[in-house]
Amino acid sequence: MTSTTTPVIIQGGMGVDVSSWRLAREVSRRGQLGVVSGTALDAVLARRLQDGDAGGHLRRALAAFPDQAMAERVLGRYFRDGGRPQGAPYRPNPTLTISPTPDAVELAVLGTFAHVWLAKEDHDGPVGINLLEKVQMATPSVLLGAMVAGVDYVLMGAGIPREVPRLLTGLAAGEPVALTVEVHGSTRPRTTTLDPVALLGAHLPPLTRPSFLAVVSLPSLAAYLCRDEATRPDGFVVEGPLAGGHSAPPRGRLVLDEEGQPVYGARDDADLAAIARLGLPFWVAGAYSTPERVAQARAAGAAGVQVGSLFALCEESGLTPALRRRLVEELAAGDLTVLNDPLASPTGFPFKLALLDGTASDEAVYAARSRRCDLSYLRQPYERPDGSVGYRCPGEPVDAYVRKGGTPDETTGRKCLCNALMANVGLGQHRKDGYDEPVAVTLGQDLTGPRRLLAEHPSGWTAGEAVDWLLSALLEPAAAPA
Repeated sequence: MTSTTTPVIIQGGMGVDVSSWRLAREVSRRGQLGVVSGTALDAVLARRLQDGDAGGHLRRALAAFPDQAMAERVLGRYFRDGGRPQGAPYRPNPTLTISPTPDAVELAVLGTFAHVWLAKEDHDGPVGINLLEKVQMATPSVLLGAMVAGVDYVLMGAGIPREVPRLLTGLAAGEPVALTVEVHGSTRPRTTTLDPVALLGAHLPPLTRPSFLAVVSLPSLAAYLCRDEATRPDGFVVEGPLAGGHSAPPRGRLVLDEEGQPVYGARDDADLAAIARLGLPFWVAGAYSTPERVAQARAAGAAGVQVGSLFALCEESGLTPALRRRLVEELAAGDLTVLNDPLASPTGFPFKLALLDGTASDEAVYAARSRRCDLSYLRQPYERPDGSVGYRCPGEPVDAYVRKGGTPDETTGRKCLCNALMANVGLGQHRKDGYDEPVAVTLGQDLTGPRRLLAEHPSGWTAGEAVDWLLSALLEPAAAPA
């Protein structure tokens, strides 16, 4: 394992590039675990290069990649000195499939490498990367890129990451790896594979296996993962229903409240004592964004907490400055509301959306959007009648989804989160007809911590100030002078 100390604070891996390398670096420099969001970093790299790579940061990171021929191929394909012409669409990047093209693999590896490398630059604090189990086809390439950059922790949720420990061990040994991919209606097992030696050859550096934290909601899943050495993680992040982004659905029959949100009950509360008995370090998440809650988590046996929204709203967040200012203004006015939408995500998991007029959380705005699926990170593989694999997403055009064997009711209420989350960080696609993708912000539903910190920092706060505030209840009073 690369980690030598156990952090108290884990900065959550949020959205697409909201947990940016800048944010992760600032948290890590404080000795806590800064986390880069690992979703869609291939598209982030391609689009930021097309925008001219302001400051030259990504090019600086790519210059450190062991295989410079690979880096030059990506730069030649995407970098535009001075950026795209005003209003020009982004050049599309290849989508990852069960059997991805070499171009898709190279872009995924380099995108992850660059962001983790920048997060680790010029300090020795721990850096992690967050992935979604639901985005399986990207996992091997993303992990390899992160490990070449020296990532210290890997975190994964939105599913059951049973194969990740074995995958990390194999990659660290430089061995070919395979990951089972869930293919709807498949008559046989399907895997996506990656051979690090075949990809990088003599350029493959020695790799160190990072620590793996599985994101779970209940002790039963944690216990299941601990039963076998091949599936056992190095620790857990235990997320409650109030945590931002995707969350586990309630146990038992789905019941919705008057606002259409899933109703969670006592069965959905994690038994922290049961988690502690498994003997692995764990962090708790969802409504743990105040100093008092950090102290309570530690008293319950947790190593610490994972916090998202407090960092999503800080200065180093990847959200565009205008969007972040709007969120902070609504927070200050007491008008910021977050809804747990059971339908918005194509994954089928409930997804938290900040209710903002003029964004994709506004039904009128989203209804005016032409349905399309061109980024395709959340699409699901399915088996065609001839045994081949196709790909579909409930957020794509309804007629296309139905032609691929889906049903119209499966598309009801589904939103294109891929394009919306890219728009959150200033990388939304520009259409030739002048249409721009709307944003869709995800936050946690407990905003106590951000409200209190805003009261102390009315002009906004930095990641360092957020870390110091969260740890303040754990600091011992200074000794009185003799």
